[in-house]
Amino acid sequence: MTTGVRRRMGVEERRQQLIGVALELFSQRSPDDVSIDEIASAAGISRPLVYHYFPGKLSLYEAALKRASDELADRFVEPHEGPLGARLLRVMRRFFDFVDEHGPGFSALMRGGPAVGSTATNALIDSVRQAAYVQILSHLDVVNPPARLELVVRSWISLAESTALIWLDGRRIPRAELEVQLVHDFAALAAVSAAGDEEMGALLRRMLKDEPADGPFSDLVGRLISLAS
Repeated sequence: MTTGVRRRMGVEERRQQLIGVALELFSQRSPDDVSIDEIASAAGISRPLVYHYFPGKLSLYEAALKRASDELADRFVEPHEGPLGARLLRVMRRFFDFVDEHGPGFSALMRGGPAVGSTATNALIDSVRQAAYVQILSHLDVVNPPARLELVVRSWISLAESTALIWLDGRRIPRAELEVQLVHDFAALAAVSAAGDEEMGALLRRMLKDEPADGPFSDLVGRLISLAS
């Protein structure tokens, strides 16, 4: 009978393993509450060996958060197929999938803290916001956005972040409702801006032109009419 010999990992493979272990722990508790000893134990290696691959606690946290931020940015990538409202709804579902999977880590990343408040991690947050912004402009077929459109899109991205953080704190509102509400919020922000600006008005009409009667934008219009009647 032969016993298996544990294969020795290469440097990059071990680094990626440690990042994955850290992210798994961050999905359960805030990064500030996770120690290097816990990461080493979960990875099956010694604490000094962790420091062999990462010079300090912050560098490991930054590497883990870099992977998480890349994954979060990817959640905003959506094929340019179908009406805009349906596309945004699919994006919001994937966004909340990420929030659900990485709750404590997402909360710590967005709210800041000793382990995630460095210049590097703040830059990661900004890169996710910028990636989301670029994706939304792409779906609107806009290359050089006017100031009012930039305000609408960036405000909506901030609203999505805030909504997710509030949802994590007790989950008192069903997630599916919030996903639809955020799509409604995008249309509402655009409509308010369009009410006082013709360029935004033309963009809003183009947004709504191909929306089906059962789409989220049409649903919002129907609800508003019902409220006003």
